[in-house]
Amino acid sequence: MTEVAKTGSRGLKKFREGKVVSNKMEKTIVVAVVRQVQHATYGKFIRKTKKYYAHDEKKVCNVGDIVRIVETRPLSRLKCWKLSEVLVKAQ
Repeated sequence: MTEVAKTGSRGLKKFREGKVVSNKMEKTIVVAVVRQVQHATYGKFIRKTKKYYAHDEKKVCNVGDIVRIVETRPLSRLKCWKLSEVLVKAQ
């Protein structure tokens, strides 16, 4: 939901916050991040969703959790994000 940059020894890292929509893979979660953009012509705000594949080493996430993911080196063909923290656990 929000996008924050953090400085470290290797420069800026991107953060995303979203909802876990799948955890069926081994050590991988799928996080859906929703953002609002304004239509160029009509000015109406539109919700856009993008799915990110993130590395979950300890398998702590379940479907419905709100999590923060951070950018990392490519871990596979689709996976270049890792789990930073679980913000809200699902019920």
